[in-house]
Amino acid sequence: MIVTGTHNPYLVAFSILVAVFASYTALDLGGHVVATRGLARHLWLVAAAITMGGGIWSMHFVAMLAFIMPSPMSYDIGLTTLSLAVAICVTGGGFYVISRRRASPFRLMLSGICMGLGIAAMHYVGMAAMRGPAQLSYDRLFVALSLAIAIGAATVSLWLAFRTTAPEQKLVAAIVMGLAISGMHYTAMEAAIFTAHGSVHDAQGNANLDQTNLALAVASVTFVVLACALIASLSEQKRAEEALRQTQANLVHVARVTTLGELTASIAHEVNQPLAAIVTNGEVCLQWLDREVPDLTEVREALDAMINNGRRASEIIQRLRALSRKTETQKAALNINDAISEVIPLVQHEVLKHQVSLRLELAPTLPAVLGDRVQLQQVIINLLVNGVDAMASVDSRPRELAIRSQRHGPGQVLIAIRDTGVGIDPQSVRGIFEAFYSTKPSGMGMGLSICRSIVESHGGTIWASPNEGPGATFQFALPSRLEQAA
Repeated sequence: MIVTGTHNPYLVAFSILVAVFASYTALDLGGHVVATRGLARHLWLVAAAITMGGGIWSMHFVAMLAFIMPSPMSYDIGLTTLSLAVAICVTGGGFYVISRRRASPFRLMLSGICMGLGIAAMHYVGMAAMRGPAQLSYDRLFVALSLAIAIGAATVSLWLAFRTTAPEQKLVAAIVMGLAISGMHYTAMEAAIFTAHGSVHDAQGNANLDQTNLALAVASVTFVVLACALIASLSEQKRAEEALRQTQANLVHVARVTTLGELTASIAHEVNQPLAAIVTNGEVCLQWLDREVPDLTEVREALDAMINNGRRASEIIQRLRALSRKTETQKAALNINDAISEVIPLVQHEVLKHQVSLRLELAPTLPAVLGDRVQLQQVIINLLVNGVDAMASVDSRPRELAIRSQRHGPGQVLIAIRDTGVGIDPQSVRGIFEAFYSTKPSGMGMGLSICRSIVESHGGTIWASPNEGPGATFQFALPSRLEQAA
């Protein structure tokens, strides 16, 4: 006599939730497999295999608990353990093959087929572990359909596992994978035909493990393992993000020091001017003091001039120390016009050397921006130097460099630097802010990329455009302090 079972809808939903949770965790771990090398890569690979394989296996047995038969069922421990081993091994093998560099579509398909067949084998071995007063047989059509779903789900899982990065992508991918895995299981259950035989008492006597206890153990262990794996993954991700942030900070500092090195002549000129004035005023003071009747009024004026020049030299040196010092990002409310004015002396000699006319068009009463003064000044210096360099080969027209600040839309401040140089190719506008892209023969291609990183870390945007006439304009917009606070 054929025995028909029913499904508990709550446990069915719970089994799908297990599959989705396991899929999300495996996707998260899969990202570490690609990003690491050596022993760490193998450890993350093992973790991903245990998570995905164990999650699929757990979903299978939770779903089996949801299947209610008229007669009690139990499971053989040996076959149950074997089904778990099969799930982990085939999942690990699939992850290993597809995570290797240069994984081709053929390799993806082959891995998906092997992994799908392995998952199907896990399911049917697990079904064979059932012990009860019924003989189990299968509808071949539904078996073939379950195999097709298993292979498709496995292929999609492997493809998604190493191509999803954003949390939203991972969540959507995990839902798709969880539903596909669950669909395979319930299709395979539709293929199962139970024919009653023997007595219920005999079946219970042959059982090695009670169904309810097994389900509770499987669910508990699964969620503990998945939670631990997800916590470990998130901790590693946080550590990697911190390392990346530190590397970016080091790169920004190196670029700033390199830029200052290129401006050595300009900086030396700016420091030398007040020092020379101090020496001149000191010599004049001595001459006035050597007179029969010292001219104390002139001496006092010369001393005041010496003090002012000394302060000017000190301010330049302090500004250089701030620009060259390696410190953590410190954002504070600042007047962008002041930040611009402070860097002009550092590039003044470079501007004069190339016979460039520098013009400031700074709008008054701009709102304060929340930013790191040193980093934003690094962006301004870099754009100014690039503008000067763009005009170095221009002889047929005036070399003009204009710096403009103004309001930009609601709650934003715009800084624009316009030159009359060789201009930029409209086709290259997008690429100029990418790392290692440079139009200079000796350029490293990092300056504008670092500028973009700094501006974006301040919540702003940076872009470039060719002028209607000669040259190009580089602009960046920053949110005001009040806008950021909101």
